Amino acid sequence: MTNPTRLSFLVRRDDWSQTRFETTEIGDLAAGQVQLRIDRFALTSNNISYAAAGDMLDYWGFFPAEDGWGRIPAMGFGDVVESRHPDVAVGERVFGFFPMATHLVIDAEGAGPAQFVDAAAHRARHALAYRQYGRTSTDPTYEAKREDQILLFRGLFLTSFLVDSFLADHDGFGAETYVVGSASSKTAIALAFLLSTGSRGRVVGVTSPRNREFVTGLGLYDEVITYPDVKSLPNQVPTTFIDHSGDGEFVSALHHHLGDRLAHSCIVGATHWNAGPRPTNLPGPEPAFFFAPGEIKNRVDAWGPAGFQQRLAEGWRRFCDSTDAWLEVVRGQGSAEVERVYQEVLEGRAKPSEGHVLSLWESDAR
Repeated sequence: MTNPTRLSFLVRRDDWSQTRFETTEIGDLAAGQVQLRIDRFALTSNNISYAAAGDMLDYWGFFPAEDGWGRIPAMGFGDVVESRHPDVAVGERVFGFFPMATHLVIDAEGAGPAQFVDAAAHRARHALAYRQYGRTSTDPTYEAKREDQILLFRGLFLTSFLVDSFLADHDGFGAETYVVGSASSKTAIALAFLLSTGSRGRVVGVTSPRNREFVTGLGLYDEVITYPDVKSLPNQVPTTFIDHSGDGEFVSALHHHLGDRLAHSCIVGATHWNAGPRPTNLPGPEPAFFFAPGEIKNRVDAWGPAGFQQRLAEGWRRFCDSTDAWLEVVRGQGSAEVERVYQEVLEGRAKPSEGHVLSLWESDAR
């Protein structure tokens, strides 16, 4: 019998606009291995941030490719189609990080009621949160009708939840105003939801002119400005900056404008991946990269595993419900559609109100 083949979407690590599709044969499974059929995955500007941090945080190492090429990770749902692990059954549906591909073979380990982990050698150095595959059958927050929102937001919401908890733990670094860069990005929207509903302080969103109407209409920001208007921000009150843009010119302008009134500068993402790097020796605090896995440990240590999961689930449900008012899910099937949407997101042409859920299968077998 002929072994099944896997179709994968690859990008050039030194030029993300160059892409190709690769077809490889899936060999026989070894003891403990599990083959997952990747049903569908989300593609947002956050995936471009993974590429931007690919070398620094080893996102390229999640699913290695040949020299010069990379597989960008994506949040996805997959179904177990073959298993040589005694505690993982064919037919199980799981949620986790996948390559943009049709299949993934993992070395399953630590299979428990809630999840199992990929223990493959190339992933061993990565944080546990990036290697887990959650079983939908036992996930209390899973709803089949919410799968698209789960794909689009749950990983991003976790990051925003952790940023919000980090800020709360530090009393916002004394800030009265929070400035959120790339305010139309989905991670920023989730953070704005948490900041606004938690009454952390005044929340200002920064976005492009073409997205300003959309961001204003969300009702989550007390004020929305565009990038050239950074000097309109009041510089008399302590301000914390949470940046999802990675736009060096804007970051520099904001630091120079706020100076010592900037209480904290937090780097979360890089939606403006092609913008220039930020200068060094900026006025105010040194921009600090937010590392989510480290903050997960802090939250679990502070609240306990059950307390962490309860708070995360409560926040997720409230946020997920709120997206019904503005989110338009756009499904896409096949390699041509994955290529088209990827280029659209890479070039910043995707509509912020849309959420792209994609599959490399030419038709929806489910």
